Amino acid sequence: MKQRLKILFAASEAVPFAKTGGLADVAGALPRALAALGHEVALVLPRYYAIDRSRLEHLPGPLGVPMGPLGTLWAGIWRGVLPGSDLPVYFVDYEAFFGRSGLYTDADGFSYGDNDRRFIFFSKAVLELALRLDFRPDILHANDWHTALLPLLLRTRYGDREEFGPTASVLTIHNLQHQGHFQKGAVDWMEVGWEHFNPRELEAMDGVNLLKGGIAHADAVTTVSRRYAGEIRTPEFGFGLDGHIRAHEHKLFGILNGVDYDEWNPATDPYIARNYDIGEMEGKAVCKADLQKRFGLVPREEIPLVGFVGRFAEQKGIGLIAGAIERLMHLDIQIVMLGTGERWAEGFFREIARRHPDRFACHVGYSDELAHRIEAGSDLFLMPSLFEPCGLNQIYSLRYGTLPVVRATGGLDDTIVNYDPATKEGNGFKFHDATPEALYHTLKWAAETFRYEKEAYRTMQKRAMEARFGWERSAEGYEDIYLHAYYARRAGRHR
Repeated sequence: MKQRLKILFAASEAVPFAKTGGLADVAGALPRALAALGHEVALVLPRYYAIDRSRLEHLPGPLGVPMGPLGTLWAGIWRGVLPGSDLPVYFVDYEAFFGRSGLYTDADGFSYGDNDRRFIFFSKAVLELALRLDFRPDILHANDWHTALLPLLLRTRYGDREEFGPTASVLTIHNLQHQGHFQKGAVDWMEVGWEHFNPRELEAMDGVNLLKGGIAHADAVTTVSRRYAGEIRTPEFGFGLDGHIRAHEHKLFGILNGVDYDEWNPATDPYIARNYDIGEMEGKAVCKADLQKRFGLVPREEIPLVGFVGRFAEQKGIGLIAGAIERLMHLDIQIVMLGTGERWAEGFFREIARRHPDRFACHVGYSDELAHRIEAGSDLFLMPSLFEPCGLNQIYSLRYGTLPVVRATGGLDDTIVNYDPATKEGNGFKFHDATPEALYHTLKWAAETFRYEKEAYRTMQKRAMEARFGWERSAEGYEDIYLHAYYARRAGRHR
């Protein structure tokens, strides 16, 4: 009989309560998928200002959280459920830390100066809450730097608690670029002992690196794709932690994220102009004409329409697009972009749209409805990321029969199979060099395939739409790692 585990899942954000990136998608979906496999799961989040308490149940009594020199801070606890399930979600409410409009940054994009205290406090609150609820987890699942302190706390500050003695910890790295660098005085608030401030654990350039400490003490470390698990061991993608990660690579695993096909499904999508699926593709042409009309482009069915949805950030390859855009405007294609981010990019692409209104359109901002319409109405989807731990839009694109054009990195390389003109195999188009020239030539190749190899393009569309990357498969991968960590912890093997 399969072991039924008690899993405490801690994250700084989760859909639909709070979101800035892919972590929220995972935290909102993976716990539900794990519960569907028969495990007992509880999710813990901060109660940010934007989370409506009127829909939550307040638990009686304050929760005391020890913070070293700051003394004991008292938090409120609220309880809700994850939509589509009966899975409990607990919210840690401390107005001084979480009663703000932003999750990690202010309105100008600057990180809050007390982010170290905020998330040290939250990590301790997770464990104090487990004690209050008498929830004795078999697995404590931490995510990114915000909760990376949990594996260390589990073995130090809370190491003498009988309730946590057999608990194994798993840390998932969603994006290694963000590591939680702070001044070394934060060790006093952690209350883990200064002996852990050393280059093998917390110390980095005479400061604290929370993610580094989490990697050192977690029983298992995961990333969100197999390729990314290999990449972060290298100087190019390791952001200074590649050596540390190589030292712990025996417990490093890559598990590809899943997607929610209830939300991203052209057969049922309520946002798009007409629903369609593999056996009835007429609706996709209607969606393309609708997208062209909405963005003020001339409706032309015979030319490829290229979509982009994402942050205007260097990581997403915005610089590559900018470097190739003038040459791309000489191709007989149309491009639609949706996103927000770096100011120079917002202004640059607005100017391109002004100069080439018949070929290029840009919406600065974000709209979930427009994102769905771009996925459905585009023929090709562009994701030229410099690095991409997993990526979701390329998987959405496959389901919508919109062939991805991607750089072969991270999850993009794991999910997209490059088109082979000789065998007609593949589900998209890939390039390796992070240069505008490589992007240009690959997008040109994809556009020519659309126009001149129609049968091959349609075969790839069908193959793409049949692919599935659901959360059940991802949850089964995590289940295997949980069980490995669970039994290793009980056998006394935890490093």
